[in-house]
Amino acid sequence: MTACAAAIGLAFGATAIAGTMMSKPDYTAAKKAIEADHKAAKASCDALVANAKDICKAEAKGKEHVALAELEAAYKPSDKARYEVRLAKANAVYAVAKEKCDDKADNAKDVCVKEADAAQTAAKADAKANMKTVDAKNTANEKTTKANEVAGEKSAKANEAASKKIAAANKDAAADKRDADYALAKEKCDSLAGTPKDVCVTDAKARFGKS
Repeated sequence: MTACAAAIGLAFGATAIAGTMMSKPDYTAAKKAIEADHKAAKASCDALVANAKDICKAEAKGKEHVALAELEAAYKPSDKARYEVRLAKANAVYAVAKEKCDDKADNAKDVCVKEADAAQTAAKADAKANMKTVDAKNTANEKTTKANEVAGEKSAKANEAASKKIAAANKDAAADKRDADYALAKEKCDSLAGTPKDVCVTDAKARFGKS
């Protein structure tokens, strides 16, 4: 079981999914190459006999499934696609491990199969847990982003409202100052009389926008 688990873990660790999406022509060409490689690998198994041949075929089939899963993940990257790669690797390792158990007999064979089963179950559980963890993190990030957006909108509205209040306050203050300055200028006109006083008042009204 330890050997199977180690093999699965090693296979997982070697996976590298392309960060950028590939073109349709590249995808088609890669898929044909995988099919050709599988056909060649399967043909090479014909030189073997008995269980060695079965193991060889299982390895060839497993490599094909893993390669196709990795190709899909590179062509259309997603958490689900990466999960399928991990699953393909687990199944590939399991298929080979189970075939190798046929070289054993009686209880040794039964134990071997159980170890392979346990290793596959563990690998699948890890893959599923990883996918759920990524999904949970993505959901949390989305909620955080939305919360920040809402907070940002509230902050923007609050700033806008504050700006309006400040502008209104400044306008009122300017009006009050203007009225006070006008009152002062008009008051100074009272020290005059006749035409000079009238000219003074008219000038004060013009300066402070009074009618």
